[in-house]
Amino acid sequence: MPSQKALIRRPSPRLAEGLVTHIERAEVDVDLAVEQWEAYAEALRAHDWETVEVDPADDCPDSVFVEDTVVVFRNVALISRPGAESRRGETAGVEEAVARLGCSVNWIWEPGTLDGGDVLKVGDTVYVGRGGRTNAAGVQQLRAAFEPLGARIVAVPVSKVLHLKSAVTALPDGTVIGHEPLVDTPSLFPRFLPVPEESGAHVVLLGGGKLLMAASAPKTAELLADLGHEPVLVDISEFEKLEGCVTCLSVRVRGLYG
Repeated sequence: MPSQKALIRRPSPRLAEGLVTHIERAEVDVDLAVEQWEAYAEALRAHDWETVEVDPADDCPDSVFVEDTVVVFRNVALISRPGAESRRGETAGVEEAVARLGCSVNWIWEPGTLDGGDVLKVGDTVYVGRGGRTNAAGVQQLRAAFEPLGARIVAVPVSKVLHLKSAVTALPDGTVIGHEPLVDTPSLFPRFLPVPEESGAHVVLLGGGKLLMAASAPKTAELLADLGHEPVLVDISEFEKLEGCVTCLSVRVRGLYG
């Protein structure tokens, strides 16, 4: 049976110093953040995901947002080169973790920059957001790494939010969801469903129709439940203050045969 593993990384004690780009800075309660992170990890385990802890990177305030450091397609892990220089120290521990899982490892090289939060996979289509953290060279290198594996790469502009996945994610049937005022070009997606809340745009597919979502999007949860999905709500208020969302806190690796 293919494995379901989720890479996670404990929040740094310096979490409150994390970067904010598109929102006002608010005070982060680090103790509460650690509690919320533990509850998030527990929600993954409760739905048959084995959590794999990446070694902490305590000197990197944003290191809990492990999604930004790597993109996995089939058995290839592409180690990112974060667009924010202060985050480049986060990738080494993640590289070790994915190599231990048996992934074949590739890298984004200078002058490319790419954040994993800019990459949304829907089946074999890989949308990559070209915005503040991912540049054209990063998009080209992602294409070179994944097209030979059968991926279809679609680059999309991102100007209103930090990452592509701050604007859109996808439901199990491939419908892309987003909060329309923050999506640059909804027409680029074959099926687009607008949702009423910004944090409602972010879902993690747990399997079996279950969607891990932020507790801050009750209207969207209601809408998606009405469409036959099963929202699983977690409170991530302290991470939302740093432009984080449910997708940023883990890297889900499916189908690696151990």
